[in-house]
Amino acid sequence: MASIDLDKMLAKIKSTQWALSDIDWDAPGAELITEEQWPKLKDFMADLMWIEHVGARAFAAMAKKAPTETLRQIYTYFHAEEQRHANAEMALMKRWGMLEGDEIPEPNINLRLVIEWLDRYSDEMPVYVLGTVVPMLEIALDGALCTFLLETVKDPVCHQAFEKINDDESRHLGVGFSVMEMQGRGKTFIGATKMLAPLLDPRLMLGIASYVPLLNKMRDNIITMGLSEERLYAAMAKFEKIGGRTEDGRRNPWYQVIRQHAKLVVNRKNRAYHVPVDGMVKLTGLIPRRALPAVPSWVKELTYEPTA
Repeated sequence: MASIDLDKMLAKIKSTQWALSDIDWDAPGAELITEEQWPKLKDFMADLMWIEHVGARAFAAMAKKAPTETLRQIYTYFHAEEQRHANAEMALMKRWGMLEGDEIPEPNINLRLVIEWLDRYSDEMPVYVLGTVVPMLEIALDGALCTFLLETVKDPVCHQAFEKINDDESRHLGVGFSVMEMQGRGKTFIGATKMLAPLLDPRLMLGIASYVPLLNKMRDNIITMGLSEERLYAAMAKFEKIGGRTEDGRRNPWYQVIRQHAKLVVNRKNRAYHVPVDGMVKLTGLIPRRALPAVPSWVKELTYEPTA
């Protein structure tokens, strides 16, 4: 894919902002959620909402270290958009009777661990690390989840909300892949090697230790909802296809790292990888919630209220 003009993209982002108040949350259609769908959909939506907020926190960190003012503004808008997506998904949960009062759904343990890592360390990570991981999460998890949701839920308000969400996400991915190419442009072997130096940072190792079981946990949750593993893996394969379409993209060492890891994730026959990672999922599932730190203060920015 060709690199995009970031100044034109910023102008487009500014002109396409929307608010929860643009949607009629009381319109007919909520009754189309079946009793059979309801309990699984509640967990599914909670996971999806927290994945959006994970993205929001990552974009906030990337904005602080963006190499240009234009990119800083873009990431700042993306931060707000991911929060808006989370709020819209909470509004759908409220519409479907899945939340009581001002209740905020609980993230699963693996998402909670990723949130904790982001809160502690993401501001200290180079932009090219998060700038490669975030497109992978968005195209694999967010993309697969949103597509599956629209195929299984008949509520027209859900479709209206996700039409707006998907438009935003397409811009997130366009910028994400373009920046990945920029990071690989003109890189020599020595320059690429230097970009991999954060792999030796213990803080990043902690992040990897929370990120790896999250992917397997989300795979399990998606299968519970009825999405085939093949659909998830096809979405993950898009990361390799799009990210590696140009020489600059392939020269980005973090693209190569994430690409190789994606191959491990999709190969369920690789027991050397999946047995210990599935073990990590089970182990983290035993962590009592009371042993986790308090939820970060930025979570309080979540609301289902249809404010402008």
